[in-house]
Amino acid sequence: MSDTSTVLIGKKPVMNYVLACLTLLQNGSSLITLKARGRAISKAVDTAQILIKRFATDVKVKSISIDTEQVKSTETGTMINVSSILIEVGK
Repeated sequence: MSDTSTVLIGKKPVMNYVLACLTLLQNGSSLITLKARGRAISKAVDTAQILIKRFATDVKVKSISIDTEQVKSTETGTMINVSSILIEVGK
């Protein structure tokens, strides 16, 4: 198993992503990257906080980076700016 694992945050309930992170930790991952864009950013923050405070108290937030990505709009076809976040958690 690689040293870094990535969980992409989307439309599923927060606990699904917490469970995915716990599974990765059980399988030996030392660093997990949570990636989210747009409205899913708050869900990524919730996932990290629930993981750290409730389930894996030995895990800490290593780094947080924010960015803006240009994505082609499905409705208008023009380029729009979408915020994104990367949260790295690990032991």
